[in-house]
Amino acid sequence: MSLIYKDTLKISQAQLDHWNKTLSNLNPDEIIKWAILTFPNLYQTTAFGLSGLCILDILNKLGFIVELVFIDTLYHFPQTLDLISKVKTRYPDHKLHVFKPEGCYTEEQFRDKYGDELWEKDQLKYDFVAKVEPLERAYKQLNIQAVFTGRRRSQGAARAQLPVVDIDEAVGIVKINPLVNWSFEDVQKYIKLHNVPYNELLDLGYKSVGDWHSTSPVKEGEDERSGRWKGQVKTECGIHQTSKYRKFSEQEEQLDK
Repeated sequence: MSLIYKDTLKISQAQLDHWNKTLSNLNPDEIIKWAILTFPNLYQTTAFGLSGLCILDILNKLGFIVELVFIDTLYHFPQTLDLISKVKTRYPDHKLHVFKPEGCYTEEQFRDKYGDELWEKDQLKYDFVAKVEPLERAYKQLNIQAVFTGRRRSQGAARAQLPVVDIDEAVGIVKINPLVNWSFEDVQKYIKLHNVPYNELLDLGYKSVGDWHSTSPVKEGEDERSGRWKGQVKTECGIHQTSKYRKFSEQEEQLDK
């Protein structure tokens, strides 16, 4: 079995299994060094959560300059946008690429195009137009072949069995997860030890921060990502489950013809 990767390289399941077996006991620094040497056009996708900030700081300390991709859904907390300014000041060499919903630069323009509270009326469509499509556009425009992500097994749900390296076959992108074995306490300890800027909402009980309309503080003893989409079965926004949104991509392709 071969997994198609960017139409030019085929990675066999055996190769992928070998990578994951070899990398599973390495520390984040070693995984990052391996990825830098292995993949061209390597970027970091980040929402500036604690894990992503750890990866960025490690990259910086190792002397690797990797460009960043941030999806601005237009519904981020002010604290998140303030953090981005701090990150750009702290890590000026890591160019930041910001992608927004197609044809929308403000929340008002998004409402004019899709109506009020699209996330309530059609959650799948909201995730596609606000997150999945902009990220797929970033992959294409920047010719991205592989990305670092901040996903960890300790975040639970769909991430509980996460490998170090996986492939999003729907878009042909290799994803490297350097902190896959770290706990929330591990990333929190790293942030404090290295004085890395972080989202002020973390001090108010939030552990995972996304859009303001779907993010809540986490109570004592609750799962780290339990504050995302509170009361819903949903655990992912779609960025890491792109195959669910094929129908929307196909509709967009038809409109472009």
